[in-house]
Amino acid sequence: MSFLKLFTITALSIFMLNCGGSDTEKKNFSIATDADKNTIQLGQTLKLTLNNPKNLSVTSITYKLNDEEVKDAFVVNTKLGEQTITAHVNYEDTSEDVSTKIIVLNNETPKIYSYRIINEYPHDIKSYTQGLEFHNGELYESTGQYGESKLRKVDYKTGEILKNVNLTNQYFGEGLTILNDNIYVLTWRENTGFVYDIDTFEKKESFKYGKSKEGWGLCNDGTQLYKSDGTDKIWTLNASNFTEQDHIEVYTNHGKIPSLNELEWIDGKIYANIYQRNGVVIINPKNGAVDGVIDFSPLKEKVTQHPELDVLNGIAYNPETKTIFVTGKDWDKLFEVEVFEQK
Repeated sequence: MSFLKLFTITALSIFMLNCGGSDTEKKNFSIATDADKNTIQLGQTLKLTLNNPKNLSVTSITYKLNDEEVKDAFVVNTKLGEQTITAHVNYEDTSEDVSTKIIVLNNETPKIYSYRIINEYPHDIKSYTQGLEFHNGELYESTGQYGESKLRKVDYKTGEILKNVNLTNQYFGEGLTILNDNIYVLTWRENTGFVYDIDTFEKKESFKYGKSKEGWGLCNDGTQLYKSDGTDKIWTLNASNFTEQDHIEVYTNHGKIPSLNELEWIDGKIYANIYQRNGVVIINPKNGAVDGVIDFSPLKEKVTQHPELDVLNGIAYNPETKTIFVTGKDWDKLFEVEVFEQK
């Protein structure tokens, strides 16, 4: 089955299992919407109704979508994914708060992108690639597996390892990104990230995660960090104190996209590997909408086939060549590609 077919089926099936619900426990009121299964697309009008089965005397109702006050009919213009609608109800000299969940989908089908291979370069066949990023024309890579995790600077044209530091055996290395001459490296389930000096590879500090329990992928927009945790969520982190400031949920017009892994910031969009899918989604970082998909699955057939060969993972943009580089876990090739929209 192709990546694009599997992508659509996965999104739709997960969407069907994760529709919004209402909080009606021991409440006099509940919120009803005119959206089928409380699911609506971006840009559509949502109408709210307060259910009042006891016919209590209501004096006023204030609705909010998350923290923003809305009317009982409004155009949905918010981040995608699960959102909360609350109603503050004043009645008979008292008040009550009730809430319900809605699911906001994108209102456009993702564009389909293809690629052409420009160059093929050697890649360490024993590198379980997790993070990949260019900085000043040089390629940096983080690898995983307990006892084998590394941070490296690599000559991408020859595959030569120019600098290397091993993570200690209790850490499973994950994604990396580079900002302000610091290399930020995640670990998987150890709830710990590290900061290294880009010149010396000396470890400068470590940090803990917040609500995102695992570390998967990492990128930055020049100011803040973006972190995936293996779900449909991408978290924004303050690059100075590492607090999780917000998050987006990644959705198409059918449903959520889970297992987001390695991340790369390219021209204002987040490119994300989907674990086990050998493909990449292009994400609007403002609302989580999937703008496009790229099926890289044929690349796996172009590398040496061996028992440890694993999935596509590792995407890096080189601003000097304006091309994208992709590889995979234990792949012996690094592919330089040009991506274009299918017409």
